[in-house]
Amino acid sequence: MRAVLHVCTTCRGTDAAPDAEGPRPGASLLAALSDAAPEGVEIRAVECLSACSQGCSVALSAPGKWSYVYGRLMPGDADQILSGARAYAATADGIVPWRERPAIFRKQSLARIPPQE
Repeated sequence: MRAVLHVCTTCRGTDAAPDAEGPRPGASLLAALSDAAPEGVEIRAVECLSACSQGCSVALSAPGKWSYVYGRLMPGDADQILSGARAYAATADGIVPWRERPAIFRKQSLARIPPQE
């Protein structure tokens, strides 16, 4: 059972101007994550996670596990995001002990969604 790290590619980030040239910060975050997927984690691009006011966002989900949405992320956070995804994938229920979560997952969680029964 693989965990999925959904990465919003349309996120503009917190500092991006609406009509900025070049790739959106969400697409840059996806590029920073794409080549380093941890074992047991699939990285999947999505067009919107509806967290637009929260900068770049990602979501972690897996069948039978709690799901999480994290925001205010940057491409420079890729190592912490991948570390958190690895820890999430290793759990039976999606709940990584608080002290074992990367700092950005402790401080930048936007939502926690219960597993479907």
